[in-house]
Amino acid sequence: MENKITKQKLEKYFKLTSTALSKIKNKIIKGKEQEAKEIIEMASNYLSDAKYFQDKEDYVNAFAALNYAHGWIDSGVRLGIFDVKDNKLFTIR
Repeated sequence: MENKITKQKLEKYFKLTSTALSKIKNKIIKGKEQEAKEIIEMASNYLSDAKYFQDKEDYVNAFAALNYAHGWIDSGVRLGIFDVKDNKLFTIR
């Protein structure tokens, strides 16, 4: 098992998280718009942070920021703020 955070590993998770973020933007459950806005903003900010760290070749912090971004997304899914069914992109019940 590879324990290093490589450019390839980062790219894989950038793609995964970016795709998940894109999908939730169109799957907001009615009445949950304010919560969705906050989650999308936080996930977007962490994704931006990850890009910043990647550009500095700080792969550990880039990977950490990606995990925070995806954690925000998954929390919204688990809390019923987004209506998604893809268990490859999201932690769903």
